[in-house]
Amino acid sequence: MRLRPATLARVFWRCLFLQAAWNRRGMQNLGFAYAIDPALRALYADPGAREEALQRHLRFFNCHPYMAAAIMGGAIHHEEKVAAGQEPGAAPLDYKATLQGPLAAVGDGFFWTALRPLFGVVAVVGTLAVGWPALVVALVVYNLIHVALRWWLFHAGYEKGDGVVADIARLSLPRLADRLRLLGALLCGAAAGLLALSAGGPGGGAGPHVGAAAVVLGAGLGYLALARGVPLLPLAYLGAILTAAAAVAAAVLGGRWNGGS
Repeated sequence: MRLRPATLARVFWRCLFLQAAWNRRGMQNLGFAYAIDPALRALYADPGAREEALQRHLRFFNCHPYMAAAIMGGAIHHEEKVAAGQEPGAAPLDYKATLQGPLAAVGDGFFWTALRPLFGVVAVVGTLAVGWPALVVALVVYNLIHVALRWWLFHAGYEKGDGVVADIARLSLPRLADRLRLLGALLCGAAAGLLALSAGGPGGGAGPHVGAAAVVLGAGLGYLALARGVPLLPLAYLGAILTAAAAVAAAVLGGRWNGGS
């Protein structure tokens, strides 16, 4: 039995709230069971069979909340086969247990240490350059990307079951994450330079020159540090400290330049 698109849409919508009932014992189990419930109601007409299926998904589950969409879709794929008598009831559990760890690692590396920090830096640079609308644009674009990717993962898991692993591998998310981190390091340097540039004040002088040099120097040093394995998040904190120092230096130089002219 194939589920209707409306039922799948309800499951996906609920999947967005996977961590709303996070708990120490089962972690995301309550959220997973809540999300998959519309699918189970459509697949199992017998209340006893439906309760048994729901109990399966109340067991421990923990994964990256975005990547969990692939497991949600795949679990429904296997539940369809269980309902049709083609697989044993343990098949959805085996699928979840096998993928939750590896996909959690992939999701943490791509989303938490690459994509999200990158868009945070994009928001900072955009706000410094053009104002607060850039912050709104960065938030909107980030959410469009991750929701679209979650829908793709969910749909691929539902259609292909175990085959979703090959589809995820073709995305090369770890390699893409490395490139995003490098870009993030460059933008951290640009943000430091923009702050130092603005500290020079409208009067001109040495401050803007210091700021312009900080853009180039900060971007270059950020790239080299990240290329040598420095994590993006500590690098961003260090950049914030150095930015403050550069801003003070630019302001002092700008004041002396203008005062002496």
